Amino acid sequence: MSVDDPQDDGTGHRSSPTGPRVAPPRQTPSPFAARPSAPPPPPQAKVASPPGAFRFSLWSIIIFVLLLSSVAIQAYRDLSRPGAWDFWRETYIAASMTSAVISDVDIDGSGHGRRALAISGKIGSASASWFRDRLSEARLAPGDAVLLSSQGGALNQAAIMGEVIRAHGLVTAVATSDASGKLRPAACASACVLVYAGGETRYGIAGSRLGVHRFTTSAPVSDPLAEAQRIQGMVLGYMTKMGVSSAVVEAMSQTSDIRWLSPKEALALNLITKPVDRP
Repeated sequence: MSVDDPQDDGTGHRSSPTGPRVAPPRQTPSPFAARPSAPPPPPQAKVASPPGAFRFSLWSIIIFVLLLSSVAIQAYRDLSRPGAWDFWRETYIAASMTSAVISDVDIDGSGHGRRALAISGKIGSASASWFRDRLSEARLAPGDAVLLSSQGGALNQAAIMGEVIRAHGLVTAVATSDASGKLRPAACASACVLVYAGGETRYGIAGSRLGVHRFTTSAPVSDPLAEAQRIQGMVLGYMTKMGVSSAVVEAMSQTSDIRWLSPKEALALNLITKPVDRP
């Protein structure tokens, strides 16, 4: 019997009848051998939406739509009120009046110049707030002037403008002016007369005109006579406060058309407080 044949004991070791068991040599993997591919990642489990998530989003949309609708309805109601659209348009789109700042104007011919704000145009539904802004920009000091040229307009806005003029200690004159300060005669009628009455001193420029008439309301009222009396009382109280004779209300009530006061009449009513012979 041959004794050179190796025997395998089933463990990968070879044994020889004449020696100890010897382990076979370890095999080094080739660097060029293909690497086994990594196993694919396990699929991620889908996170279930919490109960009521879709219901919450739907309710958010409904609440937003309701809020938007309420704002739109309120805006419609506000703009539906008489004069509301005019106020909105004059505030945000285009003012009904225009203004210019004159750095040096000699109103009474004394050689003493003063700063002036010249305003002209129709007195609209938002003219009082517009006037405050222009006055702030002009930086007028007490004794400076407001030059007026207007056919009238909103009575309540005119009264507020007159109050602002008086509070700032400004003087008034019915005139226009070029950039050099040269005055030209102008006209001030209807509600403009209330603005003019706000001046601490009210200059009467030669050739300029003051026009008055009976004030009425264009808004529908249940009792027109009572409304007319209310307006008349308001005008009387305002003019008396500004130092104008109460007889001016009588002159206003005589006609619904413009009545142009003569310089003598305006002076007698204390509407003009200082006449100026030349423009």
